[in-house]
Amino acid sequence: MKAAIIGLPQSGKSTLFSAVTGVAVDPYAAREPHQAIVQVPDPRLDYLADLGKPKKVTEATIEFVDVPGCSLDDAKGQEEWRRLLPVVRQANLLVIVTRDFENAAVPAYRDRVDARADFTAVWDEMIFADLDAVTTRIERIEAALKKPTRSHEAEKRELALLTRCREALESEAPLSSVISTEEERREVSSFAFLTEKPLAGVRNVSDDRAADTEHWEIPNVQETISLSASIEAEIAMLDPKDRPVFLADLDLNEPAKDRLIRTCIRACDLICFFTMNADELRAWLVPAGTTAVEAAAKVHTDLARGFIRAETVSHDDLVAHKDMKGAKAAGRVRKEGKTYVVTDGDLLQILAST
Repeated sequence: MKAAIIGLPQSGKSTLFSAVTGVAVDPYAAREPHQAIVQVPDPRLDYLADLGKPKKVTEATIEFVDVPGCSLDDAKGQEEWRRLLPVVRQANLLVIVTRDFENAAVPAYRDRVDARADFTAVWDEMIFADLDAVTTRIERIEAALKKPTRSHEAEKRELALLTRCREALESEAPLSSVISTEEERREVSSFAFLTEKPLAGVRNVSDDRAADTEHWEIPNVQETISLSASIEAEIAMLDPKDRPVFLADLDLNEPAKDRLIRTCIRACDLICFFTMNADELRAWLVPAGTTAVEAAAKVHTDLARGFIRAETVSHDDLVAHKDMKGAKAAGRVRKEGKTYVVTDGDLLQILAST
């Protein structure tokens, strides 16, 4: 999964990226995107590793992309935003960071601190970008329909879908509200529409509000989180053994890195399953609703092609019955077919023909 971190200048976006990834970024010098892969923390992996003693443990990962902030008040900033759009479109998830802190040393965008207004400004640009892409394509289809070709029927179907998309965008509604079937998603997949993607909203608060748990509800956003990027950057620089004391002093149970990763996973409606043998224990992120054969394909295409069955047990059952032997004795290890829907925390052993 790839998550693009976007936001207005001075929102603390790059500071958050550094805190989460450990990659230092100068927010004043960064005009190109920065990328880093982060391992997904999961205590269930530790339990399974102690249980199976594999030679290797491989965590699930998320790739974060820090997209430079652009001023939307002038032509230069608008041009910069358009230049960076292809990078944003490649992401599976958009993390929108908004500023909710006062700091005289960091000038506020548009001389005001208003997290909701900042979110709206970014959202409007996403709407405009999708509307521009839709309008351009509609004009080309309408021109093509004036000429005799064999593709008229397909073009008419695409035109009908894009017309619905244009109407939604003109009403400031996201395309996720009108693109509802797998066929429609395939039809528009090449556009990589911004407002079709899942969103996570981050409210970057002042240091004294680092433990703020106030719910922040924003229309069209799947998940939100409040954090202090500057505090989290300090935590990330500490020796791991010193972090618990620092977190406790701030009334925090864990660093925002872990909370943000879980927020991204929930926003994308992903689950995690595990595979384990003597050589490797591995975590896999897949969409909720993934079937056993689709999970097998995630591990290796040959496993899906020759799929016979999956032996599966939930992580909770493994813990409750101590180990695989105990889970089998209690009848908690099941043999499932291709259509079994994988559950978060499942340990799968896939049997396939060669």
